[in-house]
Amino acid sequence: MDVRLPLTTAGICFALLLGGCSPGEEKHALSLEEKTAQFEQSLDAITDPKLKDAVSELGGSLLLLERAQQKLDGIPMRIEYGEDALGVLKHYPTPQALVDTFINGLFVLHKDASSDYLTDLQPVFPFILNTPGGFLFPHGVEWQSVTLSNKRVIAWQPEWSETDPGIQLSPSSSNVTNPDDLTVTYPFIEGLDVDKKTQPQPVSLQGQVEVIAPRRLYTFDLTKKDLGQTRTNDNLSVKLLKLEKNYAEVEVSNSLPLAAQVAGTPLNPLIVQARDNTGQYLVRAGSINESPEQVAFYEKQLVHLQQQKSWSDSLETQLTNDQQTFEQQHPRRYNKVYFNGPIETLEVSVLDFSSATVTRKALDLPIRAFSQHTTEKAIQPLDLPVVVYDDQAVSWLKGASLTEEQLKAGIRIHQSVEDPSAARIEFSHRRTFNDELLGDDFSPGESPVTFFTEKHNGKLDEPIELPPEAYQVDPLQATITYDLNLFPETPAIAVGSMPLFLATVAQQAYDANSLPKGLEIKNNTLVVDLKLFPANEWRFFVKDDSGNYLKQILSVSHDAKAEGPALFGVHYFYGHPTRVETYQRTDLATVQYGFEVKLDKAQAGNSAP
Repeated sequence: MDVRLPLTTAGICFALLLGGCSPGEEKHALSLEEKTAQFEQSLDAITDPKLKDAVSELGGSLLLLERAQQKLDGIPMRIEYGEDALGVLKHYPTPQALVDTFINGLFVLHKDASSDYLTDLQPVFPFILNTPGGFLFPHGVEWQSVTLSNKRVIAWQPEWSETDPGIQLSPSSSNVTNPDDLTVTYPFIEGLDVDKKTQPQPVSLQGQVEVIAPRRLYTFDLTKKDLGQTRTNDNLSVKLLKLEKNYAEVEVSNSLPLAAQVAGTPLNPLIVQARDNTGQYLVRAGSINESPEQVAFYEKQLVHLQQQKSWSDSLETQLTNDQQTFEQQHPRRYNKVYFNGPIETLEVSVLDFSSATVTRKALDLPIRAFSQHTTEKAIQPLDLPVVVYDDQAVSWLKGASLTEEQLKAGIRIHQSVEDPSAARIEFSHRRTFNDELLGDDFSPGESPVTFFTEKHNGKLDEPIELPPEAYQVDPLQATITYDLNLFPETPAIAVGSMPLFLATVAQQAYDANSLPKGLEIKNNTLVVDLKLFPANEWRFFVKDDSGNYLKQILSVSHDAKAEGPALFGVHYFYGHPTRVETYQRTDLATVQYGFEVKLDKAQAGNSAP
């Protein structure tokens, strides 16, 4: 949750617009729901459409900001570890080398869609883009056209048109997990069957990419002793305003102006990370990038707007000038960042855009098709001219040595009683590498559960006699479902045992010149004989001469025939492996997790008789 108010020219003061009276006249602090309702009512009184839109935009943003602040303040304290967001920079000698890797590692996959009239295209980036630990530098990709197998060029359009009778290239609406995906849509003719093989297929995708690399990146390491102090390195300064248990507030400034070529580009030069007393990085829970002074300024602008009867050019100019004056008077950038865990040390990294290198490149990318299961004998090449490392592999592979105690300690119990006829108890844990190697040969054994009433002192009373249909245990999904309508008494506590599954994993490592039979390195691929290394029992990770794990691009299996056995698998990597690590499940144990769960009460009116 990262919240930034839009730099708009209108807004609303909560005290006046939402309450209709001064703060001193308020009898109680308005709840967010009350503020929202009054805000919506107040908009009805604005008759000028442009003024109403402006008020609605920033007023809604202020409500969103307050809602986000409440949610972040209410985050329960839990520890969750992540990766160093700057780790990727350590693998490249210069920021420009990282930029070149980002651009040269981009390719496009042809994906089969569910309809004969659709073809999906997936641009594949060498770095994850849409996470806090994604690509570090400002970037953008603008798609322009797709070239079909019949040489026809289809121009990009920002959305699919129902009235366009031709072939269209537009953003995909079917894949929310990959927002960069595109769709080639063929015209649908009622009553006419279309053979997909006869349609011209996309062969290349055209566009332009732009990436901005900063002059440098500098990191300030801060602790509580730095509170209120300004730390400076050359033209960069950081002031630690507050450091609480799970959040920090900082201000950052750059005494040099932005480079001319990026002066009009939205930039976020801050990367704030935290470690706890173990030295591990904590996962960010969210951030708010508007200081109290900024929020007060927006509210002041909106007080002025509230006094207006209509929108005018002079009003817009005044608001814009006020905005610029405020920014000149408050040059420091504010950031309030929350973390999942107690902060011991804070790392504030600043991208220095006082000078910058802007790399622009025209793209003409061949569209590649890789079926997850293919009957082709030949291995299709996918050797990209870049090296990308998998910095998550080290922590992920810790799951290979997961112990019974660690597995049990990671269990979280969730309850749902909204539907009394299908109340649920769920046992979950964060997915680990161990889960990946469990396979599908489970023997859960018995999963006993007994429901009890409760004495006045909170201790167990008598067990409740129940018909078999009153509850159901699904050990593979780790859930218990029970029907309160079939209980003669209201249950208070559930006691029992839920089976968990733990793989025993054997690890081996081999140099490229001493691989066992069934494993072979070819350029940037690892070829695996699936008869000797069945896919449900084995996993493979590779390193190059640097000693770092290479990131896998994709993997496919080559089958004897469409419905036949798999012959060999091919794993493609960003880089050329020189060392292979194998992980084999040698045993699968069932671990009994004993529990005593105090049951949530059903809502009034929904409880069992």
